[in-house]
This record gives sequence, structure tokens and C-alpha cells, in this order.
Amino acid sequence: MSTPVLAAIADQVKLNILADSHVADNASKAEEIARTFICLCFFAFLSTRAESRTMQRTRSQVRHSPTPEMLAYAALATIGDDVYYDPSTEALETHMAQLTGKEAGLFMPSGTASNQIALRTHLKQPPYSVLCDHRAHIHKYEAGGSAFHSGAAVLPIIPSNGHHLTLADVEANAVLGSDVHLQVDDIIAISDWAHSNGIKMHLDGARIWHVAIETQTSLKELLGPFDSVSLCFSKGLGAPIGSCLVGPKDFIDKARWFRKLFGGGMRQTGILAASAAYALTHNFPQLERVHILAKKLETGLESIGAEITSRAETCMVFYDPTPIGLDYNEIAERASKLPHPLVLGGSRLVVHLQTSESAVDDFLALISELAEEKNRAGFIKPENSNEQKVHKDIYVRRKPNTSK
Repeated sequence: MSTPVLAAIADQVKLNILADSHVADNASKAEEIARTFICLCFFAFLSTRAESRTMQRTRSQVRHSPTPEMLAYAALATIGDDVYYDPSTEALETHMAQLTGKEAGLFMPSGTASNQIALRTHLKQPPYSVLCDHRAHIHKYEAGGSAFHSGAAVLPIIPSNGHHLTLADVEANAVLGSDVHLQVDDIIAISDWAHSNGIKMHLDGARIWHVAIETQTSLKELLGPFDSVSLCFSKGLGAPIGSCLVGPKDFIDKARWFRKLFGGGMRQTGILAASAAYALTHNFPQLERVHILAKKLETGLESIGAEITSRAETCMVFYDPTPIGLDYNEIAERASKLPHPLVLGGSRLVVHLQTSESAVDDFLALISELAEEKNRAGFIKPENSNEQKVHKDIYVRRKPNTSK
């Protein structure tokens, strides 16, 4: 620096965030992630009473990390300014619009931002309300954003079939000012009904990639019933950050303005867009293996005697270990003491791109061992009650033991 004072200021400012052991630390973290089952893929519905009236969503979280190959590809991206123009980001947005059969796309920093900006763009004039599955991310995990950003009340609905919202559920709870009576429960029927009532459809498709793989259906066909869609590049696909909102051009133009208003305008997004492109090209095809591992978890748990509360339709399994005398804390504590520890939460087991088959095998072996210990200790499986079951959320979080 030109003067001792400036040199001193520069010394105060500088920062090295890399530890001497960062390479080994990253390798250790990658091994941990491969043995982590912590991560919602629920279908929900949103209804508003105004010019724009409804939306639908699917969503979820998972834990994984960008690979060295992805980071190397990202380093080659353009270095434009996305507040004005960045070629890599524009190429990703254009590709996503074409892939989903929509007119335009908009890169977003997160799925929550994408959902909330989509809501704010669709909803034009109160009063309106958000009708959604009671497990919906916009209801439980977006910090009350629907009310804060859009002034919309949220009406969480428990699906009558215990699995997903149907047209009958929507009809019974949507306030339209007129009586409508239909008995159809698939998405196309809901979409037809919604559009006939001047209602917009939005899908939070954070895990739509899994649906495409499992059903062997194109994104364009899957997303046809919806006016707008949010697709996540990190959950499921393994990019470090980002989602893409797609829809009609005038909708995306307005959403871009709201993104700026919400503080979501970003500068050199090319490296993030390149990471997403790498994930689409190299990681998407791997989801088939992820689903196979999830089904292996389901089959193994069921054979041991655990109750499967939600089956492995794609990458998640929900289970209840009480029929074999276990609880989530006991399982997680023993898992953490294995020679190669496993990281577990509660009832939800999530398989992702970096989940190793050995982690699945070790988890099932642990459950089998614990169940056998309970049997030797005299545990007797309780008889099934004939009483009518009260609805319970299948997503049970583990409550860590804090008494130690």
C-alpha cells in the first residue's frame, strides 16, 4: 500500500476463510453427507379471492454439496451482471422455459423467494387467501411470508384421503361466491376447474425432477396444467444455490420487478447458473438410483417390523419405529456412535445424490440389531387398536436429549 496507514487498514480488512486443513475437512464433510438422511415433497393447493385465485405446490429439502466437477464447470461461466445482462444466466432461464413449456424463466436465489415472488405477482388485490395442504412449505416453513409480503391469509387443509389434496377438498374450501359441485381428484381436473373459475395455478415443483424420473414423463407434460412453476436446482439436483420461476412472459417481467423489490437482484450469477446447468446435465439422470435406494430403505424397514407411514414414492421414506420398541432418539444416538456415524433426524429419511449404499445398509443393520435387543429384553409388540385413528402429521422431528 502507498502509506503505512493504508497498509494497516488493509491488514484489518483482509480475511482468509480457508483453514490449513480445508482439503481434509471437505473430504470428511463429503463422507458425512454420504451418510446423512436428514433433509417435503407434499402436494398442496392455494386459493385466493380476487383477480388471481389459486396456486399449487410441491416442495422439500435435502442436504448435499457441490462436487469438484461442478465447481470446475462453474468457474468457466460468464461474468456478466445479471441486474443488467449475464449470458450464462439468460441461457439457463431460456432453457428452463423451453424445458417446462412456458414462455419465460427467472433465476431466483432460493425456493422460498421463488414461491413468495410468484404469490406476490399472481395476487393483485385483496381480499384473498391461500388454500394449501396443511404440510405445505409456504404454510409451515416460509416465515409467514404469504401474509407479510402479499397480505394473504393461509388456510391449511388436511387431505380427506390422507395423502394429497383432491378437487373435492378444493371445492369444499375455496371461497368463490358461487356453488360448484364436481367429483374429480386429479391435477388436470383441478386445473380445468380452477381456470374455468378465473383461478391461477402455481406449482412449487422443488422435487418435480424426481416425479419426472419416477413417472418417465417430460417436464413439459407434467407442468402443463400450471400457469407458473418454481423449480429448485439445489434440492434433488445438488447445485449449491438457486431456483427458477417459469411462466408467461408478462408474469415473469412483473416477477423480475418484484425480485428487485424483495432484494433479490444479483450480480455475477453466471457461476450459479453454470452449477445449475451442470446439475441438469449430470445429476438429473442419477435420480433413478436415488429412488432405488429409497425403496430399499422402505423394504428393509418393513421387513424388520417398523411401520411405514409414507412409502418411498420417490426419494423419501417416513417410518414409525414404535412397533419394534424403538424411538427416534435411541436410533440417532446409536447411529452417531457407529465406526462410520450416520446422521439422522426423526421420522423422515431422505436419500439424495450423494447417499451411499453402505449408509443404507448400515442403517438397516442398526435397526435390525436394535430391534433384536428389544426382543431379547422382552418387548412385546402392542396390539393394533380398533379405535378410529386421529390424524397425525407423519413428519415427526427428533427431540434431542438435553439432560446430559
